[in-house]
Amino acid sequence: MTHETAELLYPSVEKLVNEIVAVNHAWKVACELFGHDSPLSTSSRDLKTCLQVRLLRSYAPEQVYLIEDKKSEGEPVYSLCLREAIGERLDAEHLPMRIAEKVLTDKELKQFKKI
Repeated sequence: MTHETAELLYPSVEKLVNEIVAVNHAWKVACELFGHDSPLSTSSRDLKTCLQVRLLRSYAPEQVYLIEDKKSEGEPVYSLCLREAIGERLDAEHLPMRIAEKVLTDKELKQFKKI
């Protein structure tokens, strides 16, 4: 397996976090420009969720973990907390609890919440 292939199949924590942040930003811009239900908005949101799940399944609970963000307004969300900062970041954005419960198994949820 070449280095490039390995990097695509097994991206680093840093690479995944940077992608999550970029896609989250794109999602917010798409929502502002085209509305929350536009195809670009929903696909951006879903891609962010997929990247977050990939980050958790690859690196939780050793390098990233889920914790309820009690400061967030609106629906209940998890914050994907990083054990070590990446740049200035200490998290990989938010994941709504209802989505986490849909896309992760109960066993994964329990495992990923280990602090």
